[in-house]
Amino acid sequence: PLPSSWRAPLRFDGRDPGTWAGALAGGDGVFIVGPGSAADWGPSLTRLLAAASSAGARRAVLLSARGVEFLPGGAVDRAEQALRAGPLPWTILQPAHFAQNFTESMFVPQDGVIRSPVGTGREPFIDVADIAEVAAAVLGRGAYDGATLKLSGPDAVSFPEAAAILTEVSGTAVRFADETDQDHIARLRAAGTPEGYIEWRMAMLGGIRRGADAYLSDGVQQVLGRPPASLREWARREVPSAAWA
Repeated sequence: PLPSSWRAPLRFDGRDPGTWAGALAGGDGVFIVGPGSAADWGPSLTRLLAAASSAGARRAVLLSARGVEFLPGGAVDRAEQALRAGPLPWTILQPAHFAQNFTESMFVPQDGVIRSPVGTGREPFIDVADIAEVAAAVLGRGAYDGATLKLSGPDAVSFPEAAAILTEVSGTAVRFADETDQDHIARLRAAGTPEGYIEWRMAMLGGIRRGADAYLSDGVQQVLGRPPASLREWARREVPSAAWA
């Protein structure tokens, strides 16, 4: 038999307001992970926040990105503006690039090579598990209403250093190859990537190349009272099971 606290899964589609009421019913707060950065979803977020407020939610936490500072007026910036203008007390989480980007996203090695237009730039990659723990704490405590919390790992790591860590942990040779912006954009377009996302991605990667995103942030320590996981600690846990390892 199922425990009495079990709830059947509910369908939620941010593009379909008809699915919102069931998902919002009985919730004290909402954790918002947007549909991406290719197009402006601020108006949809405005409607969702109104529905959450009507359903009794007491706060909203938005997963944003530190890279919002590199593309003012972009989709992520507009989402932050919608949150701040909404009816609920809010907190914004702005993490550095995810460590998981090396196993699931833009920095996954292809044929043993990480290709990206970041040059000698460094990045304090953060474990998504740390972001999730921060989000849960913020939603539960309500002690960070009105705060924008920047989150990062404990060290700014270069991409050759990251490749060396991946090699060490996986036993598979990985190296980094710098790209020009033009070559990277051409690869994205050939894969059918939306232009809005390309603009956002290049703004973020440009921040790494310039060294503008190498700074450390103490949001994890501030909320959880402990240091964040390093890239090597994350890699030891997750990289051995990666598809490319």
